[in-house]
Amino acid sequence: MILNYLAGLLPNLSKKIMSAEKITVQAIVSADTKKTWDYWTKPEHITKWNFASDDWHCPAAENDLRAGGKMKSRMEAKDGSFGFDFEAIYEEVADQKKIVYTIADGRKVVTDFENENGKTKITTVFDAENENPAEMQKAGWQAILNNFKKYAENN
Repeated sequence: MILNYLAGLLPNLSKKIMSAEKITVQAIVSADTKKTWDYWTKPEHITKWNFASDDWHCPAAENDLRAGGKMKSRMEAKDGSFGFDFEAIYEEVADQKKIVYTIADGRKVVTDFENENGKTKITTVFDAENENPAEMQKAGWQAILNNFKKYAENN
């Protein structure tokens, strides 16, 4: 189900229409905010966690982390059967606190990083799209966030 959602993300990105609905995913990472921020934003780390399941991977990532800068990552099935680029432009970057960007299809994403006694709470709120059920979208984004948590806590 998650892979079906991911596979549907990009083929017609420019044609997707935003929904008024916002979806929230969240995790508490057992790492300080500096490490969490670095692992979230540096391409050498992004390629290690930016996928929803073990049969996918992220072979490439670029990140110009500044307002007006571009982020781009490549997600692919490990068997080569499907892949897509995820692209966005940053609107706001507050070091170790907040990232706001707009995906190529026009949807907005806000991610907050909060220090909670040496751990970091990550909360991402994003505009839903209309082609896939909200529950499927939430499951896909949560799976990627959970993969990030696992990577950050074990490296």
